Amino acid sequence: MSLLGLDVIVVGGGIGGLTAALALARRGAQVRVFEQAAEIAEVGAGLQISPNGMCVLSALGLKSEITQAAVRAQGVELRDYRQSRLVTRLDLGRLGEDQGYYFLHRADLIDILLRAAQGAGVVVETGQPVASIIDGAVTLKNGASQNAALVVAADGLHSVGRKFLNGTSAPFFTGQVAWRAVVPNTIDHPKVARVHMAPRRHIVSYPLRGGEFVNLVAVQERADWSEEGWSHQDSPDNLRGNFADFSPLVQNMMSAVQATVKWGLFRHPVAPHWHGDAVALLGDAAHPTLPFMAQGAVMAIEDAWVLAASLAQTSTLPEGLAAYQLARRERVSKIVETANKNAWRYHLSFPPLRFAAHSAMRLMGAVAPGKMMGQFDWIYRHDVTQI
Repeated sequence: MSLLGLDVIVVGGGIGGLTAALALARRGAQVRVFEQAAEIAEVGAGLQISPNGMCVLSALGLKSEITQAAVRAQGVELRDYRQSRLVTRLDLGRLGEDQGYYFLHRADLIDILLRAAQGAGVVVETGQPVASIIDGAVTLKNGASQNAALVVAADGLHSVGRKFLNGTSAPFFTGQVAWRAVVPNTIDHPKVARVHMAPRRHIVSYPLRGGEFVNLVAVQERADWSEEGWSHQDSPDNLRGNFADFSPLVQNMMSAVQATVKWGLFRHPVAPHWHGDAVALLGDAAHPTLPFMAQGAVMAIEDAWVLAASLAQTSTLPEGLAAYQLARRERVSKIVETANKNAWRYHLSFPPLRFAAHSAMRLMGAVAPGKMMGQFDWIYRHDVTQI
């Protein structure tokens, strides 16, 4: 079907929502974005854009801007926590010159997407919290109703659109809490993602903005839970105290933390129903993903392209929405399950098992580095723009 003039409302002005708005507008749709915040902004965190996300952003014409704002990653290092001893290294250069993997500040990606979407004619309305979504209509919290041929719910973990299509489901606390912070790069952090692995804890670090800053994500297993969400401020001293036995290299970074947020990690099932007759879920609204494969934002980016392409390649709106779910559900379910299982690799606490696992990783990295990278081909070499 032709998307020319198709009236679309996108609920949510985050990465997934803006990418969807841009992808749909580039195919001729008339798109409005409703964002509940007073301004489109994302502060205080980095993200990783793997090649499967970059192929979409490149197809949308954003490669040059993103590569200028991002740090191109050279590898992933798994290290022991006490002395930062290298366990193994994944060489991201093996992906090939045209398969770039990037570290990017979320705020920079949001800015790039927002400018591109507005340049494509997308109307962005901020300060518009949505109270309910049904097929082809949204009701704002101020009582106003807005209609469209299609509503795309890219409204995150607590999606109003997901509730309309699937009812309410209770998330499952994983027994893990995470902190995030961005600090000045005082340690000359290389262009790699470092994972310092400890019993029941790990810390991920990587450079941002030309190496000027370092993004930190710290995860700890604990019995008590924190409310889900990204906006709960915590004391930097609490963060430092929970990771005080990590290496001097890590302590150097931790000492620079001036502000941090904490959130509990919850598992959510992949939504059974992603669409109605004139409404579709996208990103975390459909498939919230734990951060242990760095694929949450990238899956939303993939969703956005596939949604627009599915609508353009089918005869009717319901057929396009059904094709979108069919194309995406198996892949994102596998990503979600892989992320769910990945934390244990970093958190081994039984000394003999920890020693054996680290020794095996060290050996494989030394004798079969290509095989180490090849295990991720199904993620990184998947190009939704060529399907």
